[in-house]
Amino acid sequence: MNQTSSFQFHAFSEKDTKRLAHEIAKSVQAGNVITLDGDLGAGKTTFSQAFAKEIGITEIVNSPTFVLIKEYQGQNLPLYHMDVYRLSIEEADELGLEEYFYGNGVCLVEWSSKITDLLPKHRLELYITHLGDQERKFEITPKGELYINWCEKLKNSGVIS
Repeated sequence: MNQTSSFQFHAFSEKDTKRLAHEIAKSVQAGNVITLDGDLGAGKTTFSQAFAKEIGITEIVNSPTFVLIKEYQGQNLPLYHMDVYRLSIEEADELGLEEYFYGNGVCLVEWSSKITDLLPKHRLELYITHLGDQERKFEITPKGELYINWCEKLKNSGVIS
């Protein structure tokens, strides 16, 4: 499999979106970067909240739109939840995001397509398409061997196709 291949997940409800987040969160470790893109209301924050819950965060997780980065302590590692929607590439670069990307936690980056050039080469990209009501389509693109292995495992267990 090459690194440009992608996988699909069809969520018919918010419960399905949460299930995908839980399944992905089971594999995370320090230094992982997961990017989330899609239109407003596509489900980025719903995914992030379920992901955070799975790694042991008990605080309320909401979109860090005006704060830019929120840090939470999970059971075994911190979560760096980023929303770069309002940033230019120059502003994002000045923030020193690489300290988070290569740090001791896991990063969830909402609106990551705005800073593609700053993202680590190895990451898991999720693009969410809103199909109406609670229905969503996730396009999941692994960048790097670790994330390819994650996706293959999820595919073999029937979670994604």
